[in-house]
Amino acid sequence: MQTKSVLTLSEVRAMAQAAEAEAAANHWVVTIAIVDDGGHLLWLQRGDGAAPISSMIAPAKARTAALGRRESKVYEDAINQGRYSFLSAPTLEGMLEGGVPVMVDGHCIGAIGVSGVKSNEDAQIARAGIAALG
Repeated sequence: MQTKSVLTLSEVRAMAQAAEAEAAANHWVVTIAIVDDGGHLLWLQRGDGAAPISSMIAPAKARTAALGRRESKVYEDAINQGRYSFLSAPTLEGMLEGGVPVMVDGHCIGAIGVSGVKSNEDAQIARAGIAALG
């Protein structure tokens, strides 16, 4: 039987705090979502002034990254390059840059999704959150 790593609440909090600090350092108002490897929401934090829709987009980006085991940008790029069939992928709604999987020993244990600023800035915030895990 194999064993796998999982995100603990303390690790989720550390990721959220690091992501929030990255956003604050750049004066970006965003929503941060963290999910487990099955795409189930573990954390949702909407910054003061963040658009209400961002509270739906950030978890969708995180879920897409977790279930796909890759950054959500991969799907956005594929669609933009003409693979429109990805638009019909079941349960994947956040096919926009800003969802980044959390990988440990080659296995996805969750993901973080951010929404509220430019997509590459969302991804920057997500990566800062993941970096908090060391």
